[in-house]
Amino acid sequence: MDDESIDDLQYKNLKLIQKRKAFRFGVDAVLLANFADAKKGDRVLDIGTGTGIIPILMAGKTEANELVGIEIQPDMVEMANRSICLNGLEDRVRIFEGDITRFEDYFEASSFDVIVTNPPYIGRGSGIKNAEDKLSLARHEIACTLEDIIKAVHKLLKVNGQFAMVHRPERLVDILYLLRTYSIEPKFLRFIHPAPYKKPNLVLVKAVRGGKTQLNMLEPLYIYDGKGRYSEEINRIYCREG
Repeated sequence: MDDESIDDLQYKNLKLIQKRKAFRFGVDAVLLANFADAKKGDRVLDIGTGTGIIPILMAGKTEANELVGIEIQPDMVEMANRSICLNGLEDRVRIFEGDITRFEDYFEASSFDVIVTNPPYIGRGSGIKNAEDKLSLARHEIACTLEDIIKAVHKLLKVNGQFAMVHRPERLVDILYLLRTYSIEPKFLRFIHPAPYKKPNLVLVKAVRGGKTQLNMLEPLYIYDGKGRYSEEINRIYCREG
């Protein structure tokens, strides 16, 4: 289609179909796909999967048996499923239309080993909503809130299962409070900085349902090295040459 592009994900020849002028995946999705731990045979759920970028990347990076994405926007679901076919992943990745606030209509309790999400970052009543509805849904808590997502994780994740998310540092207090409230214990935090000496603009959080209390701070990750080049770690994640 004229309004779409097929983009090389620079990993195992994986590709992704995206709208040219709609919401497109960013470094946050790539970092989350690399941060989550999925083992051989695991069943993984991506909440608010959008273009399907995270399940597709995780299919290439892990030996998870099944990767499921749920997305409320039907046109995004249709496009994501075409990307799955383009990559020959129909036997492992499945994307479907659904509302995560009605999770019990789609999934059995405690049926996933790993759950990931790159949710809307802006809370209800905050920020200026984009005139484009699709962009607003991706950026603002319109269709669901952070608590809606964490409540669903509590019900759908197996005991000792892993939950991984990427968010904004300014929402960190809300994130940790809600995780504890729903018995999903935060285990690892990693702040993402645009460059050395710049304040973080993203945070990666890894938690365990029913886990013991111990929070580990990981080394910060820098997107750029201070000289306008990608950092060595970002090059490794993207499989680029330095």
